[in-house]
Amino acid sequence: MSEAVATAGAAPGVATPPWREDGGSVRRSLLGRLEAGLGGAVEAIAALLVAVEIALLFSGIVARYVLHQPLVWSDELSSILFLWLAMLGTAVALRRGAHMRMTAFVSGASPGTQAILDLVAVAASAAFLVALLHPSIETTMDEAPVVTPALEISGSWRLAAIPVGLGLMLVFTGFQVVRHARPAATVAALVLAGLAVAAMTGLGPVMRPLGNINLVIFFVGLVAATVFAGVPIGFAFGLATIAYLELATRVPVAVVVGRMGEGMSHIVLLAVPLFVFLGALIEMNGMARAMVRFLASLIGHVRGGLSYVLLAAIYLVSGIAGSKAADMAAVAPVLFPEMRERGAKPGELVALLSASGAMSETIPPSLVLITIGTVTAVSIADLFTGGLLPGVVLALAMAVVVYIRSRNDDLSGVRRATRGEILRSLGIAFPVLALPLVIRVAVVEGVATATEVSTIGIVYAAVVGFLFFTRVSWRQVYAALVATASLSGAILLIIGTATAMAWALTQSGFSRELAAAMEALPGGALSFMAISIVAFIVLGSLLEGIPAVVLFGPLLFPIARDLHIHEVHYAIVVILSMGIGLFAPPFGVGYYTACAIAGINPNLGMRPIVGYLVALTIGLAVVAAVPWFSIGLLAR
Repeated sequence: MSEAVATAGAAPGVATPPWREDGGSVRRSLLGRLEAGLGGAVEAIAALLVAVEIALLFSGIVARYVLHQPLVWSDELSSILFLWLAMLGTAVALRRGAHMRMTAFVSGASPGTQAILDLVAVAASAAFLVALLHPSIETTMDEAPVVTPALEISGSWRLAAIPVGLGLMLVFTGFQVVRHARPAATVAALVLAGLAVAAMTGLGPVMRPLGNINLVIFFVGLVAATVFAGVPIGFAFGLATIAYLELATRVPVAVVVGRMGEGMSHIVLLAVPLFVFLGALIEMNGMARAMVRFLASLIGHVRGGLSYVLLAAIYLVSGIAGSKAADMAAVAPVLFPEMRERGAKPGELVALLSASGAMSETIPPSLVLITIGTVTAVSIADLFTGGLLPGVVLALAMAVVVYIRSRNDDLSGVRRATRGEILRSLGIAFPVLALPLVIRVAVVEGVATATEVSTIGIVYAAVVGFLFFTRVSWRQVYAALVATASLSGAILLIIGTATAMAWALTQSGFSRELAAAMEALPGGALSFMAISIVAFIVLGSLLEGIPAVVLFGPLLFPIARDLHIHEVHYAIVVILSMGIGLFAPPFGVGYYTACAIAGINPNLGMRPIVGYLVALTIGLAVVAAVPWFSIGLLAR
C-alpha cells in the first residue's frame, strides 16, 4: 500500500491536489478561505475522533482487566464513532490527494492528456458520490426506528456518517474542479465521462440478458479502464459495482451503502488507524532511531553491516508500526547518510529499502494481516503468530544477496563500536525493543484484543517517549492524528467498496463457479497454491494489498479449506505474494513510495532490485512448500 503517514509529501501513485500548487494566491481568495475553513474543521473533527477512539478502547481495557467492571457500551460506541472516523477520513484524504491510485500510465502521457485524465478521474469520482448520496440518505432514514442494544439510540446516528462523508467529498471535488481546472480540459473530461455514461446506459437493456459476461465487462473492463486512467482505486471499485447493479441486475444501489457501512466499520479494522498512529508516534519521539542505532553498534562494522541493520530494523519496526511507509520513513533517514558515506549507490539503497518492505509484510501487527483476518474469519492472533517465521525466511534470503554484493566493501574507515558503547545504546533502545513483546504478551494473555492492543502500545510509547526520548509537541501530535485519519479513510474506503464488489460477485454465482474450476485443476492443492501465488503477485502490483485481499479473500479461502490447506498458511503465502507485487517495479506502488521516502530517482533502483526480488521469490517458494514456517508456532 502507498501509506503516507510518515512521509513529508505525496508519494508517486498518490494524487496531489491541484489547490496545493498555487497555495499563496489561492488561499487569499474567498473560495480558498472557504475550502481552508471547511477542510480545517473536518480535519479537526477527524483528529478528535482518532484521539477519542484511543481513549475509549484503553478505558475499556482498564475497566475490564484492572477494575473488573467491563464497559458494556464501549464496543458499540467505538463502532459508531469508527464509521464517522472512516467517512470523515475519506473526505480528508480526498482534500489532501491521499486516495490510492495508479499513475504509471497517466504520468507517461503528454501534459494536455494528463490534465484531461485527471479531470476524468475527478468526474468518475463525482459520479460515484452522486450515485450513492441519495440512497445513503434513504438508508439512514430507514434506520431511524432501529434502536441500538447498549446505548439505546437510533441506528441512524451511525449510518448518517455515510451521507455526510459523501457530501463532504462532493464539496471538496467541486472546489477542485471549479477553482483550478482549465475550461477546455473540463469540457473535454465532462464530454468523455458523459459519453461513457450514455453508452453504458443505452446498452443497459442489452446487458442484462448477458448474465455473468457482465462480470467481465464491469469488474474487469470498467475497473481496469478507470484504475489505469488514474481514478482512485476505492472510487473505481464503487463505480463498477454501482454500474453492474444498475445495468445488469435488479438489485437496488442502496445495497452498496449497506455493504460499505459493514465493511468500513468492522470493529476489528479499528486497529488500522490505531496502529498507524502508533507508528507515527514512535517515529516522532525518536524510539525507532534508538533501536536502529543499537543495531548499527552491533553489526555496523562488518561488510554489508548497515544493510543487515536495515533488514533487522524493518523487521522489528514492522512489529510496532504496522504501516510500511511509516516503517521505511523511520529507518531510512537514520541509516542512508552513513551508508552513502561507505560508498553505497543510491539505486542499491532504494532497492534494499523497497524489498525489505515486501519481506516484512507478515510481521505483526501488519494492517494486511488484520484485514485478511477480518474478511476471511481467520484468527488474527494466529496470523500474528504465523507471520513471524516466514518473515525470517525472507530476511535470510535477502541477507544472502547482501552478503554476495558486499564482499568487496572497503571498511578501512569504519570504527567498531566498543562494548561500552553497545551497552549504552542497548540501555537506550531497550524500551523500544520491549514494545513488540508488550504487544504480543497483551494479546496472548488476554489482556487486550487485537483491536485494543494498539492502545496499550500507544500509551506505552507516549509514556516512555516522554520520560526517556524526545518530547513531542501538541502540534506534532495533531498533525499525526490528521494524517492517521487521512490514511485510514483512504484504506477503509477501498475496503468498503471492495466489500460491496465482493458481495456482488458472490451473489452472481461467480464464487461457486470459481471454486469448482479451481478444485478441478490437475495437481490439487499444489496447483491451487502455485496459481494463487502468481495471481496475488499480479494483484498486489495492480490493486495493492488490501483491495486484493478484500476482493478475492472471501472467494479463495473457502477453496483452500476444501483442499485441506491450512488457512493461516494460505494467508501468509497470499500476503507475501502480494508484498512482492506491491514493491516490484514498474507497477508496484510500494516501490515508488520507497523512492519518495529515500528521495531517489526510481530508475536507479530498477536493476539492483532484481536480485532481491529473486531472493524473495525463492523464500516465498520455501514458505509455500513448508507449511511449518507458518503454522509451527501455533498453539496445538
